Amino acid sequence: MENERNAGSLHDKHRHLFKRYIAQASEYPPFTLDAARAEGVYLWDTDGKRYIDFISSICVNNIGHRHPAVMRALEAQMQRYLHVMVYGEFIQQPQLDLAEALCAVLPPQLQKVFFLNSGSEAIEGAIKLARLKNHRSEIISFAHSYHGSTTGAMSLLGEEAIRSVFKPLLPEHRQLPYNDLAALSQITDKTCCVVAEVIQSGGGVVEGTDAFLQALRRRCDETGALLIYDEIQTGFGRSGQWFAFEKSGAVPDVLCMAKGMGGGMPIGAFVASEELMELLNNEHPLLGHASTFGGHPLSCVAALASLQVIASDGVLPQVRAKEQRIREHIAQIPAVEELRGRGLFLGAKMKDAATAQQVVEHCLQNGLIVFWPLFNKEVVDFTPPLTITNDEIDEAMAIFRRSVEEVCA
Repeated sequence: MENERNAGSLHDKHRHLFKRYIAQASEYPPFTLDAARAEGVYLWDTDGKRYIDFISSICVNNIGHRHPAVMRALEAQMQRYLHVMVYGEFIQQPQLDLAEALCAVLPPQLQKVFFLNSGSEAIEGAIKLARLKNHRSEIISFAHSYHGSTTGAMSLLGEEAIRSVFKPLLPEHRQLPYNDLAALSQITDKTCCVVAEVIQSGGGVVEGTDAFLQALRRRCDETGALLIYDEIQTGFGRSGQWFAFEKSGAVPDVLCMAKGMGGGMPIGAFVASEELMELLNNEHPLLGHASTFGGHPLSCVAALASLQVIASDGVLPQVRAKEQRIREHIAQIPAVEELRGRGLFLGAKMKDAATAQQVVEHCLQNGLIVFWPLFNKEVVDFTPPLTITNDEIDEAMAIFRRSVEEVCA
């Protein structure tokens, strides 16, 4: 009884401090789950309640919370050094090891890495690289896209209602409908670059068709525009392949990554050819791009450990089978109209936004953490750790089914 009172008191204190000091970025009420510890696919709050993290902390914990390999790598590196110099000046073995391992799973066109702290920064660097390449200014993205919240990345945002608040943003930006082959004719020799998600996240888990991505690659080749893929959420095995673009065979000029890269630590990167990356050295008076903390040694060793787990523990071959297991559960829930996506990047379409929101709230009450996309509130996101077991999937889907029945009864 005393422990329960202490836990309640601690949670009340934390809620007060959260409300008092932590700035919020949305009008939507935060979950305010008071996190105490996490392990594998589970998270516990300060009251001792256990939750299944079925979104991997928004596609970050691809191999689960506090994977032993990541923890060992962090502990070893902490005995050596932390930050020693701004990115790109000192030779740091964690960066070398990670870059070598990363390039080994990428096509030969993508073999030079620029490490950063986040996906937004990766997008910013990719845009700058494109401008150095062809000295054009028009940038094209797609409706319902999301590429980050820094000013340049927000300029590409696929929702005008959000973008308009912060105007003026980057000039000469245009948006095209996604998966529309005819619209690609609007990419011209005035276009600097095209930025695309291979599977749209904020738009409600919308997968680019092979035909669309292949036609987009051809059109960029015809016009000299650079093709930039945003795989910030879909990278590192989430689709069942290292990167979702592999299915279409349409390789980008620049690949942006983050989130699931770091095993729970903050890191991002953009990757291109050596020829393209050399432009950062010789097409400007001083700094083509810069980052103080980019490629932080702790983040790099965690990212390498995560990559090695995905590569060596049979994780990738199991992703599509786990997708199928989730699909079999969803087939037994009539209120779900459609299950979108690929691998363990999935979205359950409900009849309307109000229903989806209630389902998310009931799931949380019942011990399951799910979420909804930024711009399509009719969808409930499923992006569990790739290392989730079949038993854990069954447990999660039982909670989801019960939550849907509570809402839709």
